[in-house]
Amino acid sequence: MVTFALIAANLVFFLIELSGGDPFIQQWAFIPRRFGLDPSGAWPTIFSAMFMHAGWLHLGGNMLYLWIFGDNVEDRFGPVRFLLFYLVCGIAATFAQYYVSPGSRIPNVGASGAIAGILGSYLLLYPHARVRVLLYNQIVLMPAIWVLGFWIALQIFAGAGALFYTAQSEDTGGVAYMAHVGGFVAGFLITLAFRAAESRQGP
Repeated sequence: MVTFALIAANLVFFLIELSGGDPFIQQWAFIPRRFGLDPSGAWPTIFSAMFMHAGWLHLGGNMLYLWIFGDNVEDRFGPVRFLLFYLVCGIAATFAQYYVSPGSRIPNVGASGAIAGILGSYLLLYPHARVRVLLYNQIVLMPAIWVLGFWIALQIFAGAGALFYTAQSEDTGGVAYMAHVGGFVAGFLITLAFRAAESRQGP
């Protein structure tokens, strides 16, 4: 399955990133200011940055969400379309973050934007599904729409704060919330188009 192949690719690339250290990060992470100065030379980092992470916790959280939600979306799209969907959502996420902080020198890394696209798709395709959530030291089943709705609210709230902060400083660090929002919106819209195409084709 593509979902598990993506999880493996992220893990392998992160191990390479660890061995390469800061020089590897500076070369292969997406840095908005560098891309703005030399798009033709920096375009490969749009893709390589999707498989890089800021630490084990960052990697683990992303891969957990990819594992939980990715296989269902892949089953609906099919493996080839799902892979293209994942990459397009990641690209949309990168440029959403670039739009709000084009002069930033902070390396942007992570699969978060592409995974946010998967969450947007899952919300549309499986609004009544239930997912297992750790709550008060026990595993409970909660409606997926509640879990994802909370995530959406958090990203919008934090993204608004990021927009305010970036207006004062281009060199912002921390979590790229606008990348999450951009990836989510891209995933949602692509899935809308996919469902409309399915409807036209009929059973």
